[in-house]
Amino acid sequence: MHWLEYLPFVAVGFVAQIIDGALGMAFGVISNTLLVSLGVPPAQASARVHIVETFTTAASGISHVLHRNVDWWLFARLAVPGIIGGALGAYILTSIDASVAKPLMLTYLALIGLYLIWRGFTHVHKPRTPKIIAPLGFFGGFMDASGGGGWGPIVTSNLLVQGAEPRRVIGTVNTSEFFLTLVISGTFISQLGIASFTYATIGLLIGGLAAAPFGAFAAKHVSPRPLLTMVGVILTATSLFGLYRALS
Repeated sequence: MHWLEYLPFVAVGFVAQIIDGALGMAFGVISNTLLVSLGVPPAQASARVHIVETFTTAASGISHVLHRNVDWWLFARLAVPGIIGGALGAYILTSIDASVAKPLMLTYLALIGLYLIWRGFTHVHKPRTPKIIAPLGFFGGFMDASGGGGWGPIVTSNLLVQGAEPRRVIGTVNTSEFFLTLVISGTFISQLGIASFTYATIGLLIGGLAAAPFGAFAAKHVSPRPLLTMVGVILTATSLFGLYRALS
């Protein structure tokens, strides 16, 4: 390929990772949506995005650690259940179609997004220790693997609703996602082979790695209320678009 043909995928990876690193969600949703719009088949788009996320979440996680955005108490309670849920979801995906549950999940996420927008405009954030963590990690990991994405939207949005500090939530969810995507990517490679690592994957990887440090910097320096509002806008927009596609 000529190097110019990589540029659309580099741009997709860069934009998606900037948003994901700053808001703790949406790399998978945005990348999948844009790849499909560029003509990549949906199943291959999902496989490529998860493979790329193994590298981008590692880079993003390191950046968040360096910026002290990670709550290690929360990390320990999210990572293990998330890995178990991701492994189970990847296994079930081989025999069960998750498309029936997807519209319900997207509707739920859109409602959560609208709530976060309202909360960002009307409430002063009062930090509280989240209580529902391990089940949330398991469910987020399961849906990320079986539904083609959802770790960031499900886990980040619910932790914010519970009152956790936005900057710490975003950094912790991004860092723990590395271990989840590692398991899911291994499953995809074992089923599809290394051939799924194509020029589109390389382009996404270049753009995502280049953007990783900037997302962590933004998460550290933007105050909680704008973060809540931006998370709500991204979550609502991507969920409604996904719901439209699922029902059309």
